[in-house]
Amino acid sequence: QLQLVESGGGLVQAGGSRRLSCAASGFTLDSYAIGWFRQAPGKEREGVSCVTSSGFTTIYVDSVKGRFTISRDNAKSTVYLQMDNLNPEDTGIYYCATTRPDLGRGTCSRFSGNYDHWGQGTQVTVSS
Repeated sequence: QLQLVESGGGLVQAGGSRRLSCAASGFTLDSYAIGWFRQAPGKEREGVSCVTSSGFTTIYVDSVKGRFTISRDNAKSTVYLQMDNLNPEDTGIYYCATTRPDLGRGTCSRFSGNYDHWGQGTQVTVSS
């Protein structure tokens, strides 16, 4: 059964760092572009970052550029989101997801409709 599992969330002070992991179970990630999304209380889910299957292309929402870094280790079937200089606005549940196969492994976007398999999410709370 295809499953994504996020980990690495927790409570962190403003200015701190956290690394999230997205591990695949039941399949390998190397055929998929992977996106990270987040949802804050009372807000819609937001696309934060994406990396293509090769790892050569990445995209970020403007609010995290220069602070977050997405990467992947296909041998470990894991995608990471390194988050530095965190601020309270980064608080939310963070999800990873695979792009729909019909879009191809080289397609990255921040549009949630382009993703079909989602993890259960991991909570990140940034205190001021």
